Amino acid sequence: MTRGPMRKVALVTGGGRGIGREIALALGREGCAVAVAARTPDEVAATADELRRLGVEAAALDLDVSDADAIARVAGAVTTALGPVEILVNNAGLAESAPFAKTDGALWDRHLRINATGPYLLSRALLPAMLASGWGRVINIASVAGLRGAPYVTAYTASKHALVGLTRALAAEVAGKGVTVNAICPGFAATELTWRSARNIAAKTGKSFDDAVAALARLNPGGRLIEPAEVAGVAVKLLHDDATNGEAIVLDGTPS
Repeated sequence: MTRGPMRKVALVTGGGRGIGREIALALGREGCAVAVAARTPDEVAATADELRRLGVEAAALDLDVSDADAIARVAGAVTTALGPVEILVNNAGLAESAPFAKTDGALWDRHLRINATGPYLLSRALLPAMLASGWGRVINIASVAGLRGAPYVTAYTASKHALVGLTRALAAEVAGKGVTVNAICPGFAATELTWRSARNIAAKTGKSFDDAVAALARLNPGGRLIEPAEVAGVAVKLLHDDATNGEAIVLDGTPS
């Protein structure tokens, strides 16, 4: 069941699975009306159905965050269905690996468009209503790769650095206006992105899938994968926190 008097409208991109799905459900439990959007219509429909079973107003939308026209349509559709968006969770993302010498322009552009330009476009579309109402939350799901370097993921790392930079700059601009902008930076998480990386490692090295997953988990300082529910928990805390703004909150498996 939902709890509390908070009836805010949230839009969660990449909301059909993994971290996005967990955040959408967590926001719903807080009493928010939730729109979930992604390029996977069956998955976002399933998340919306689960929200409705919790007694939550929900909408499922098809969205490619690299498409400015699609973002404008979705912003209008959410407003019509649920009301103006007050909570934006930029979770949709792309993670592909390649040595720098094989990181061609297409791979580079894909990462920047989805991981950085998408959140920029969505923030541009939805921030004015937040500022007009005097309350809003922009929560960007970045990565520890947005705070330090890593081999074989140049495009991904650069795009997540860009997202953290966008977070900090926008937070400075809206400070004192009732809106906060923060980034959550998980390490390797128990999501499809990690399973895909593990399958690639297994294919290239001959390791088993489980051994590849374990190797990725050991790259987190805490020696374990981050659970999507942990990221969702931080998002909920930011929902109720008027003071935290412009932060890049690291989740790396170490005790808090």
